[in-house]
Amino acid sequence: MRLDARQGPGGRAARPSLQLAVQLACRSRRLPAAAALRATVRRWVSATLAACGADGACIAVRFVTRGEAIALNARFRARDYAPNVLSFPLHAPAVARRPDGDIAICPAVVAADAREQGRGFRAQLAHMVVHGVLHLAGHDHQRRAQAARMQGVESRVLRALGYADPWVRAAPGRATGPLVSSAHARVSSARATMRPRRPSTVT
Repeated sequence: MRLDARQGPGGRAARPSLQLAVQLACRSRRLPAAAALRATVRRWVSATLAACGADGACIAVRFVTRGEAIALNARFRARDYAPNVLSFPLHAPAVARRPDGDIAICPAVVAADAREQGRGFRAQLAHMVVHGVLHLAGHDHQRRAQAARMQGVESRVLRALGYADPWVRAAPGRATGPLVSSAHARVSSARATMRPRRPSTVT
């Protein structure tokens, strides 16, 4: 997989068609204002879709409270903790050309992960968005070979976006990379319907 592998007229890279909804279902001083958040998330998602060679996608990215993250994890994975990111693909893994689905991200957990790993919040958040989209595209990390492929794509996308490679080892005694125990999870059973009582949605 290569970034900007698909070419448009005149040899320019063709951008995948993207229908994106960004939902703010939590309060976080770390997140930018709604318009800036949507623009930033769109840039991250678009870069990931290009890396996957996707034809396009319809994706909802929802920023949730720790409580909602726990509830989603319990409902769809039968696990009792707050994950950093959950992906709910609409299609089977084989349909990687159209990675439609929902992504739930908990900024509170992302912030805790960032502190533990010595990374900036924005870089960690970008990683979670990229990771979530890759799950929608059929990537997984249950096996070593799968994880290596997924990490390779993450590294290329994040470097292209201007962030450090999250999988490069840091100085001794300092953690790197995402915390797998925080649940980079692809929920294959069903797509979640993520509708807050009073959604703040930027479409």
